[in-house]
Amino acid sequence: MSNSYFQFKYFTVWHDRCAMKVGTDGVLLGAWVPYGSYQCALDVGAGTGLISLQLAQRMPDVRITAVEIDAEAAQQARENVLRSPWGDRIEVVCQDFGGFEPAEKYDLIVSNPPFFVDALKCPDRHRSLARHTVGRLNYDSLLRRASSLLRPEGKVCLIVPFGQEKSVEDIGWLHKLYPSRRVRVYTKAGKPCKRVLLQLEFRFGQCVEETLCLMEPDGSFTQAYKDLVEPFYLKM
Repeated sequence: MSNSYFQFKYFTVWHDRCAMKVGTDGVLLGAWVPYGSYQCALDVGAGTGLISLQLAQRMPDVRITAVEIDAEAAQQARENVLRSPWGDRIEVVCQDFGGFEPAEKYDLIVSNPPFFVDALKCPDRHRSLARHTVGRLNYDSLLRRASSLLRPEGKVCLIVPFGQEKSVEDIGWLHKLYPSRRVRVYTKAGKPCKRVLLQLEFRFGQCVEETLCLMEPDGSFTQAYKDLVEPFYLKM
């Protein structure tokens, strides 16, 4: 049985009541989001609150709203936030993102979205909701709403499976969100790409292309990966 919590350097994430547990995808996204002069950020599909907590640790001036549709996950995210050093800067909202109408727009919108578009659905309803593009939150609805809530100079940062990168970018173009940074993530050099970290914004221009390998051929972590996540993990 997996642990009911995950201990990071400066905060603990309890995830026993959340369908989606702490995983590499969320940690990668929260660690990778580029620095900027952000005042307010939005975490869509916040789950345990992991990414919101990472942003709060990295960016001491940003205020964060974490939106999560599942009531049990939202409550656990609130508890994780309140136990952290940044409870005064993170607000957890239990709501369908499609109906979320904030009073302000955001400098930064992040999401580790549901992404198994065509895969066999999981029998657990909560886990299926968290993992699949079912119901109202799919890439189109996510980016459509994000474009309406983003300030002109703002950024949208996502992590998506490699096979869906092109579709996500095409949808972004429909909503005038263009790729400005792209990192293809490989478990090991020579293996197929597994994930893509994407930054989208309204400004159309050259997209910075990067790669990240997580492991060396001998199974040890690469220095690049260790440098990225070292601020969070107790040990590597």
